[in-house]
Amino acid sequence: FDATDIGGSSYIAHLNDAAAAIAMGRCKIALVTLAGRPRNDPPQPRPYGPEAGWEMPLGGTPPNIYALAAHRHMHEFGTTSEQLAWIKVAASHHAQHNEHAMLRDVVTVDDVLNSPMIADPLHRMDCCVVSEGGGAFIITTPEIAKSLGKADIRVQGAAQAIKGQDGGRIDLTYSGAAFTGPKAMEEAGVKPSDIKYASIYDSFTITVLLTLEALGFCKIGEGGDFVSGQRTAPGGAFPMNTNGGGLSALHPGMYGIFLLCLLYTSDAAD
Repeated sequence: FDATDIGGSSYIAHLNDAAAAIAMGRCKIALVTLAGRPRNDPPQPRPYGPEAGWEMPLGGTPPNIYALAAHRHMHEFGTTSEQLAWIKVAASHHAQHNEHAMLRDVVTVDDVLNSPMIADPLHRMDCCVVSEGGGAFIITTPEIAKSLGKADIRVQGAAQAIKGQDGGRIDLTYSGAAFTGPKAMEEAGVKPSDIKYASIYDSFTITVLLTLEALGFCKIGEGGDFVSGQRTAPGGAFPMNTNGGGLSALHPGMYGIFLLCLLYTSDAAD
């Protein structure tokens, strides 16, 4: 078993490790699960990294740490709050069709910008919901999967990397996806232009923008233009997080497992 906790992306890492174990013959079936109750259970403390001595005394929390990244991206590239708001707007348009979504009301850019400021420049609607929830998926051999007679998904590429603080050379304008994206796509034999749908972690609107850029769907600094309009909404050129994502549907502490479950349901629906 493996209970490694690297935050919301833990379940992507578990998929990677399970697929490797199956390929090595270490096992034939692996089960990955999540159950989260953040609305009732207080969050458990996580081990602090080397930056903790500078951040924690000032009250470092997910919203204000992500706000630092948003401010830096705005400073470097001219990204605007309006552009970030389009990510939430698109999520709401998807969520209206999900009967299980926590927030199903469609919102506008003005709604996002007029919602209370949580950590400048992130408004309340720039932040994910806090929900209860759980999920699970099974990884197995191609032979066993075929014998089940059901739709399946083949793992074609996966990667893990550590960005961290890079020995003090801290750059908040990109995420670790700049390392993992190219590796996973190379393994799968695809490039960003081949991908027509993506499940992108959306703990905050800025998370989405940074990840899209790092994965190569647009150039670094051009994410604001990429997400503007209804590009990632239903009927847009690049639909994303069609269940409403963490911004509108659910986010029980760590959302990564639902990115994988959503890939399955999207594929099965097609």
